[in-house]
Amino acid sequence: MNDKHEIKPGQSVELLKELHILTRDGKMNQDSRRKLKQVYHLYHFIEPLLQEVQRDHPDIRLVDHGAGKSYLGFILYDLFFKTLDNPSHIYGIETRDELVDKSVALAERLGFAGMSFLNLSVAQSIDSDRLPARIDVVTALHACDTATDDAIHFALKKQAKFIVLVPCCQAEVASVLRKNKGKALAQNALTELWRHPLHTREFGSQVTNVLRCLQLEAHGYQVNVTELVGWEHSMKNELIIASYKNLPRKRPTERLSEVLHTLGLEEMNRRFFSLPPANQ
Repeated sequence: MNDKHEIKPGQSVELLKELHILTRDGKMNQDSRRKLKQVYHLYHFIEPLLQEVQRDHPDIRLVDHGAGKSYLGFILYDLFFKTLDNPSHIYGIETRDELVDKSVALAERLGFAGMSFLNLSVAQSIDSDRLPARIDVVTALHACDTATDDAIHFALKKQAKFIVLVPCCQAEVASVLRKNKGKALAQNALTELWRHPLHTREFGSQVTNVLRCLQLEAHGYQVNVTELVGWEHSMKNELIIASYKNLPRKRPTERLSEVLHTLGLEEMNRRFFSLPPANQ
């Protein structure tokens, strides 16, 4: 198999080496091909969103939350942003100093002038004056702790046109289910769905993402849920893509409230109603 045919024209070989998709001598192995397949599969979902933003205005502002080594941001910049002759910009949000510093250095070395890296938590970024008021696309891949929900809050406040999430860390809902399990068992047979500890964890994970989808729909977004093919080695391969369509909010808002009430999760109302949906 010819490695050159597996890499898109114009891609930075130095970047692919830094991301360990290419070996130091520019070769590919089986693991490299798997990584490249994952990258292209995710890019396949995001590229049309960027093109749709461009149809509205030429410059794109994208924020990547919980960026880590900014793997996603660098790939998006290399494949799409670096040829744009406008102020399009990618912002990477990350709390670990060493990762921010490495990303800054790599962007400078590659000449990726339209990339910035901010040492902020996702929660801090919501009100930070270091980010512009308008953001077109928000991404969060495996953002830890409460960062996925904070990224949703950020996107809603910035009125982002598109939100791309690979959710992570759904333990909070599971902990509330576990805490209220004894009281709920006597009231509702559906509690059997999460009575056993393993089921509590799995059901909590499922419910968290369902609530996130309803939350987005309650703000007028169209939500699609799929999986990242080629990421089968990870349990966290669910992909949520939300597109703002100004859809009716009443029904998903009512459903969100009803699910929280039915499962005894009322104490999490603030998390999923962090911003009141506009009337529709």
